[in-house]
Amino acid sequence: MLTYNYRNSTTLFAPSPDTYWGQFDEISKYNVHLNYFERMWAAWYAFMGNDVLATGIMSFVMHELVYFGRSLPWMIIDRIPSFNKYKIQNQKVPTAREQWNCAKLVLLSHFTVELPQIWFFHPMAQYFGLATGVPFPSLLKMAYQIAIFFVLEDTWHYWSHRALHWGPLYKNIHKIHHQYSAPFGLAAEYASPIEVMILGLGTVGSPILWCAVTKDLHILTMYVWIVLRLFQAIDAHSGYEFPWSLHHFLPFWAGADHHDTHHERFIGNYSSSFRWWDYVLDTESGPEAAKRRRERKAMKERKAMKEQKAQ
Repeated sequence: MLTYNYRNSTTLFAPSPDTYWGQFDEISKYNVHLNYFERMWAAWYAFMGNDVLATGIMSFVMHELVYFGRSLPWMIIDRIPSFNKYKIQNQKVPTAREQWNCAKLVLLSHFTVELPQIWFFHPMAQYFGLATGVPFPSLLKMAYQIAIFFVLEDTWHYWSHRALHWGPLYKNIHKIHHQYSAPFGLAAEYASPIEVMILGLGTVGSPILWCAVTKDLHILTMYVWIVLRLFQAIDAHSGYEFPWSLHHFLPFWAGADHHDTHHERFIGNYSSSFRWWDYVLDTESGPEAAKRRRERKAMKERKAMKEQKAQ
């Protein structure tokens, strides 16, 4: 059978410019300075002919692939007994039924809450000056901007999450997320639609705020940021603590042990990515945090007794 390389063909059988690969070939002819990924990116927008639609489809598909793709390994690990020794609450392994029920609510939230927001993301992004074209920004620029987004989002998450634990807000909004006292990866976005919007504002709002102030942000940087944030959220809900877990190398990183304790005790450890807000504001949860509080209290009492004796 005779076959053709449709991506690079310059023969009569070259793909039509109306196809995606036709657009790719046309762009490649006159933009040799662009790398392969940049040409693929430009061809996608040219092929779609509608930036709002192009960004919307790409954003939603990326989110679904990353969310469920990253959750899948944890679902497999839950079924492998040899990993049970690494599970923080190893007496509570989610059943297949629990994971399926969780997936249904998450999918419902994605299609009814997140999809409309994603659809209107491009017009909002353009309003604030977000770049969507090529070439892409440098890796160094992307790295420092994403680091800033992690700090901004963590701050928003701490205060909004802590607020959601206030009586009425917890009862009417946040309680759904705490249905599982031993979290698992798929449950990262198992939450009320209102909570999804509140906490999601930190993820999307941080880059938009940066863009509004600096006028210097590319949508690819935002995509990489969202992928990393999804990885962080899913891993924090995984319920597993390994010797190679990131917080062993970066003590200020939160990780699964930090958030698992929050689900187990329903209070404290409100941050998403880092531990410093909980440390500074004394909202850490768990036996070690309780021990430190007792030690601080005992130290204050000893100091007070010494001052009384000195008088």
